[in-house]
Amino acid sequence: MIRQAGGFGGSTGGDRCRYGHSVVTSAAEELGAAAAAKLARLDGRECRIDPGLTDAEIARVEAEFGFEFADDHRAFLAAGLPLSIPFDDPPGVFSTYRAPWPNWRDGDPDVLRERLNWPVEGLLFDVEHNVYWDNSWGERPAERSQALEIARPNLADVPKLVPLYGHRYLPAGRGTYGHLVLSVWQADIICYGADLSDYIDREFGSPRQTSDDASKSPRATVEFWRDFV
Repeated sequence: MIRQAGGFGGSTGGDRCRYGHSVVTSAAEELGAAAAAKLARLDGRECRIDPGLTDAEIARVEAEFGFEFADDHRAFLAAGLPLSIPFDDPPGVFSTYRAPWPNWRDGDPDVLRERLNWPVEGLLFDVEHNVYWDNSWGERPAERSQALEIARPNLADVPKLVPLYGHRYLPAGRGTYGHLVLSVWQADIICYGADLSDYIDREFGSPRQTSDDASKSPRATVEFWRDFV
C-alpha cells in the first residue's frame, strides 16, 4: 500500500531524516537505496551507474518539468543515476527505446518531456483510434474529435507518472513511497513490481528472489491509474 512519509503507522520524527528541503522517512530512503544496490550488483550488465543526483539537480528537474519525485524514487536516483549503455538490436528486433533509462542530469529536455507525456498521450491515442473511454467523463460522443475534446482536459488533471525505465513508470508525489511500478502502453497498463525494489528483481533478476506477499496481490496506490490494474 502507499505510504505517506512521516505519517505511516503513527511514526514519529525518530524515523525521519532530512533530504534537501523535504523530510523523507528512513523507510523510503531504505527502499530506494535497496533498489539501487540491487541494480549496482548487476555489474554494469543493464546500465552504467553515474554519481547520484544532488539535491540541487533534483530540485532543478522538478522545477523544469513540473512534478516531484516520490521519496523512494528520489532516494534511488540520489544513490546512483542509471544510464543506458549503447546497444545493437538483434536481427529482426526493433527496440522501442534506444536509451530506456531517462537521463535526468544531461538528457534532452524534449525527450524527457515526451517520456513524461507518454502515459496520457497513449490514452488519447486509444480514445481516438480504439475504444478507450473513462465512464466518469459521461457518454462518449460518436465523433472522435469530440471525444478527444472531452478526454484531453480530463487526462490533463490525472496524477503524474514519472518514467523509471522504458515504459515502466512510478507515480510522482513528494511525501509518498511504496507505489506499484506500472508498465504503461496506451490503455494496456499492468503492475510490474509491488514496489521499486521488487521491480528491480522482476525486470532484471528473478521473481523468485522476492517473497513479499504484496508482490503476489499488489494493490494500486494512485487514483485513476489504479483503475487499470
